[in-house]
Amino acid sequence: MSKPHYWDEASELLASKDKKLAPVIVQFAGEHMGHKSNALHTLVRAVVGQQISVKAADAIWGRLDALCPGMEASIILSHAPEVLRGAGLSERKVVYVRGIAQAFHDKIIVPEEIARMEAEPAIKELSKLPGIGRWTAEMFLMFHLHHPDVFPLGDLGLIKAIQRLYGPAAKPGTASMERLSKRWQPYRSVATWYLWRSLDPVPVQY
Repeated sequence: MSKPHYWDEASELLASKDKKLAPVIVQFAGEHMGHKSNALHTLVRAVVGQQISVKAADAIWGRLDALCPGMEASIILSHAPEVLRGAGLSERKVVYVRGIAQAFHDKIIVPEEIARMEAEPAIKELSKLPGIGRWTAEMFLMFHLHHPDVFPLGDLGLIKAIQRLYGPAAKPGTASMERLSKRWQPYRSVATWYLWRSLDPVPVQY
């Protein structure tokens, strides 16, 4: 997977600005956020990962990816809901995945148009899709569009990683996390990825 063009510069800057994050960056030197050119792949992968562990999401994704090679809208829609359920998706997530595939198939969502938007308008547009809330849209911006300064405040893994690295004083309230994140601007996406990596046995990718 291709590396964001800003990754090395961002990693160096973050390590110089944050002494607590610096050892994490050194530990995982050589690793980086990946990129999938298939926009539908990224959104469906993010839906699969909603509210479950990375390990569980990887297992379900493996089965779904085998069932729908290439993760094209037409392939997803060719499978009956019960077949997708057999891959491990919940009934609700089957509705979401099929709805997103239908929106791509009907060109209700055009990835090239999303790519030209600023972050907040892009999140608003993506949130029109079934099952796509702010968090899932943020994953799309980070992993597909490689926006450098996304900070998913509602991500439980991020909250856990921050508390583990910065201690009890780093409360998970929106205001305190926002204050903490200011030191990482304009590369909060990169800081978030390293914080996830400090917890997960494998790199987070969507």
